Amino acid sequence: MKAALIGVGQAGGKLVQALAEYDARTDLGAVRGALAVNTARSDVQRLDVETMLVGQERVKGNGVGGDNQLGAQVMQDDATEVMGALDGVLTAEVEAVFVVAGLGGGSGSGGAPVLVNRLKQVYDTPIYALGILPGKNEGAMYQANAGRSLKTLVREADATLLIDNDAWHASGESLTDAFDAINETIAQRVGLLLASGEVTEGVGESVVDSSEIINTLRKGGIAALGFASADASEDAGENVNVITSTTRKALLTAMSVPDSTVADAALVVVAGDPDRISRKGVERARRWVEEETGSLEVRGGDFPLDSEYIATLVLLAGIERSDRLEAFMARAREAATQTEREDPRAAFQNEEIEDLF
Repeated sequence: MKAALIGVGQAGGKLVQALAEYDARTDLGAVRGALAVNTARSDVQRLDVETMLVGQERVKGNGVGGDNQLGAQVMQDDATEVMGALDGVLTAEVEAVFVVAGLGGGSGSGGAPVLVNRLKQVYDTPIYALGILPGKNEGAMYQANAGRSLKTLVREADATLLIDNDAWHASGESLTDAFDAINETIAQRVGLLLASGEVTEGVGESVVDSSEIINTLRKGGIAALGFASADASEDAGENVNVITSTTRKALLTAMSVPDSTVADAALVVVAGDPDRISRKGVERARRWVEEETGSLEVRGGDFPLDSEYIATLVLLAGIERSDRLEAFMARAREAATQTEREDPRAAFQNEEIEDLF
């Protein structure tokens, strides 16, 4: 899939850079344009992709301080300039656009839904969101921001591919190390998904192309992505179990939103040397995902690559019934009321402490 990436906010810009670097490093050729948009000058200065600073009149390059309503307003104010900057990014060959953002901060969680809305008014290509949920321990403001942002993105985007920070955060790992590792993990998985059908080593029996991804995401709502890999035998017949076991692992233990096994649609992509990929294994894996997810719309196919491994990607669409998401939205609702109660400014607007004058 030939894709354009637009990062909004600090986390969005860093992830877009990681995706662009992975695509260039592996020579997969799926990323055809990239832009990072932010309100904080210090954040855009650290990036190597093309960048744009917004909200200079209101925040003067200092960011929005976690205020995602201000982040949304800034993007509304500067949307025309941002759309103009995308002329060289969204070329005629682009098949889909991904607006990438961390949903807990201010610039990304507020600006991404606004930008998705504006893009859908102008372009006919699918406009997807790639959102990162904050971890449970990242504070009430981040939970509330993410709840508001996700609810809006689900309404505005053609589909929202979601990453739960806690899914790949190792216990005891520092936040800085965790975020860097998560970005690399996302870049590998999403990068391989986007590259499906773009680069082929040899000829597979049923090669996945961009239309399979688009048709899977056509259901809209929230999507999740799982990945697993294992050594492969040179004999395809011996890899039936390898394919089915990596598919099970990808779905049951390695999804970007854990505990998501009920879906409206799914796509199973088996990547590896075409001579090592078993058609029986792919079909068996597809049928297992169909049974496990309860979906009657499960696609499957090959992604030929020069590799001694077999890797399986499982893309699920329409996972809103996930227990993990239900728990997150409950947490976000509680955080929204908590942040209203604990607004520090309220301490200066009551009579609990006497005035000096």
